[in-house]
Amino acid sequence: MNKSTTIGIDLAKTVFFVVVLDQRGKQARRKKLRRSELLPFLANYPEAMIAMEACSGAHYWAREME
Repeated sequence: MNKSTTIGIDLAKTVFFVVVLDQRGKQARRKKLRRSELLPFLANYPEAMIAMEACSGAHYWAREME
């Protein structure tokens, strides 16, 4: 698996859109995930910075991702 440096997540109520950028900042992957799929998906990218919008849901997910 390629190392990625940044993962962007658009948080929503039931479905999340995830964009993975490679080390050069180019889009490497774009995926639509359900809530139950998000944490297992992120477990495949241990060396990544995760960017999310600032909202109450982001605080919950940040704690889950630690």
